[in-house]
Amino acid sequence: MTKEIYTRIIGTGSYLPPRIIKNSHFLNNKFYDLSSKKLLEKPNEEIIQKFKEITNIEERRYVAEDQVTSDVAALAIKDACKSAEINEESLDFIIVAHNFGDILEGNIRTDVLPALANKVKMKLHIKNPSCIAHDVVSGCPGWTQGMIIADAYIKSGFMKRGVVVGADVLSRISDPHDRDSMIYADGAGATIVEAVESEEPTGILSHSSRSDSVSYANLLTLGPSSNPDFEGNELFIKMAGHKLYIYAINNVPGVVRESIENAGLDLSDIKKVFIHQANEKMDEAILNGVFKLYREKHIPEGIMPMSIRKLGNSSTATVPTVIDLVLKGKMEGQEINPGDHCIICSVGAGMNINSIVYKW
Repeated sequence: MTKEIYTRIIGTGSYLPPRIIKNSHFLNNKFYDLSSKKLLEKPNEEIIQKFKEITNIEERRYVAEDQVTSDVAALAIKDACKSAEINEESLDFIIVAHNFGDILEGNIRTDVLPALANKVKMKLHIKNPSCIAHDVVSGCPGWTQGMIIADAYIKSGFMKRGVVVGADVLSRISDPHDRDSMIYADGAGATIVEAVESEEPTGILSHSSRSDSVSYANLLTLGPSSNPDFEGNELFIKMAGHKLYIYAINNVPGVVRESIENAGLDLSDIKKVFIHQANEKMDEAILNGVFKLYREKHIPEGIMPMSIRKLGNSSTATVPTVIDLVLKGKMEGQEINPGDHCIICSVGAGMNINSIVYKW
């Protein structure tokens, strides 16, 4: 058989910020309705309980006051390089997926000059001028988009080894007067990818993507505070949660199925589904939708590892973080074995969807 070039993950890393923020942190917030701008009449205890029932989020992580997104991205890459047993200087490329650049504590302005990838390269002290560095801004699917780009680099023969990191600090861009602020978290996850020649398919086998912007670009935007008395002109994350939920459950399953078919596999071949940790009920509905497309009623227990209960939604960081935690045995009852086929999937602002089929 002829050998082909595949993109394989040789190391993973993550950074979980030090500040643990429980749901009780929001008990004294004043929450306003997104549309009417009126103060919500329900007590916060009831609002928080309903939020937990829908998302299953109990706590999330926030960065320290002196940390920014490029800091946590660099720390996740260091962790990944350590697990891959490689030197940072051996990297041919650095792709940093994020949404808001660096945001200082107390200053909501975003800083993307230079690009975060260049800041990360500086913070890692990588001197190799042949190591290219660039960002990917593609909503929550930024890391999966970065992996698809990395696969193209490697399969073209242009690059041999690189890192894709997803990092976001959403705590500084969320509106404290918006119930959705309880969803958002901070963190970073990274994967070292490398070219491998193999007669048998391995690593990234296929991927499928979809982008619907004409009708759905306004589901996640930046906008003014929900509090009409808020002083200042800052813009915060604003989400049309129900419409986003409907879009995701209607469209993600088809993209997942397409990626499985592109790999020449069947749903029964898939051992794990690593999906963006946005909302547990939404993720469960997406998984149910995938199985319905195959007319399969039984969903194997534990097929979809979930970290959202303790880590919240850290956007581009969620998927690589979950993968890292499972590979390192840090999620009870979860493991990946050689030869396992997995789905790696994300949906978010744009609206954008990516699904990758990966063989370990």
